[in-house]
Amino acid sequence: MSDLWIAPSILSADFARLAEEVDAVVAAGADLIHFDVMDNHYVPNLTIGPLVCEALHKHGTKVPIDVHLMIRPVERIVPDFARAGAGFITFHPEAVDHVDRTIDLIREHGCRPGLALNPGTPLDWLDYTLEKLDLVLIMSVNPGFAGQRFIPMALRKLEAVRRRIEASGRSIRLEVDGGIKVENIQACARAGADTFVAGSAIFGSGDYAATLRAMRAQIAGA
Repeated sequence: MSDLWIAPSILSADFARLAEEVDAVVAAGADLIHFDVMDNHYVPNLTIGPLVCEALHKHGTKVPIDVHLMIRPVERIVPDFARAGAGFITFHPEAVDHVDRTIDLIREHGCRPGLALNPGTPLDWLDYTLEKLDLVLIMSVNPGFAGQRFIPMALRKLEAVRRRIEASGRSIRLEVDGGIKVENIQACARAGADTFVAGSAIFGSGDYAATLRAMRAQIAGA
């Protein structure tokens, strides 16, 4: 696995063939599998839960599962996803009462904690949490649906978070999620992202391996 990771989002996969789809993108070179969990409460959509994560883990998915919780409340479901085989668990600070406590809960259950920031969410949430995180996720769309258009303001946010990470001296992944395509992934890499979530751009393409190669070529040119 390189230092620059591409994480296909299974939100855009064919759910009737989910294990086959995951095997295909991993064979094509995916570094992570991005697992979008929505509750029709925090966001206006309803997707998948720990049972599907566990099924993929037991199936033998050979890369870490990157669980993105777009739900409220968060704490109740963290142990379930940890037992189901999650590697990273990322949540939104607005969805919990105690951000610091939730970060600790994720780590106590053997997973790597991440904090997700929506387009309108200020970076102030990182002032007292960055030193405890393994990942910061910058949303480049408003969460809830696949196939949305990239919000360019996210580039400024990525740059600002990259500066914070470098100042911290810690190894923290900087992930970007939403509208990521071959055409804009290089700009995200230049802004400081090192982990790139892409759904429809990969699963909607005719050739997963070719799309991933094209994305890596763009990242390499950043």
